[in-house]
Amino acid sequence: MFDREKLIELFRERALKFGDFTLASGKKSTYYLDGKQVVLHSHGLRLVSAGLLEMLEDVEFDAIGGMSIGADPIVAGVLAVAAEQGRALNGFMVRKEPKGHGTNKYVEGPVQPGDKVVIVDDVITTAGSALLSVDRAEEFGCKVVQALGVVDRLQGGAANFEKRNIPFKALLSIRDFGIEPPAEDQ
Repeated sequence: MFDREKLIELFRERALKFGDFTLASGKKSTYYLDGKQVVLHSHGLRLVSAGLLEMLEDVEFDAIGGMSIGADPIVAGVLAVAAEQGRALNGFMVRKEPKGHGTNKYVEGPVQPGDKVVIVDDVITTAGSALLSVDRAEEFGCKVVQALGVVDRLQGGAANFEKRNIPFKALLSIRDFGIEPPAEDQ
């Protein structure tokens, strides 16, 4: 069962930092959410995984995946919680670059062209990394039916998914930490 308040508490304790930061999107920020500090913690990963599976209860899909390295622990956690619930589910990883030998694929794991998939990421700002995962999954032949984030910074990611007609949900938003996004992003 997903405990939203406990997840917010873990993010406050482990992942929320204040200062001057440049985000992967290139945007400047006075705060940073290091999602790996939560999803690479046993209790944090369990909370995130249970919450994501609850969000997916009404979504028909075959597999969940996202960009390596960020999505890897989340995917593994969701698979483990699904197994605990008696549910068979596949995961996959998306490479930024093909490994240069073997199959030279961007998408790794037990997915097939035609599979309905969910893309997941820890922190969504503009959704650039998650949308690259969408592109790679679609190039492979999968149908992306949902995108999920652990925390939405409310800085354009949801709108970018909407432009691609991909439903998006997040477990938390930056407002759950009492932070308002910059006015130009709202």
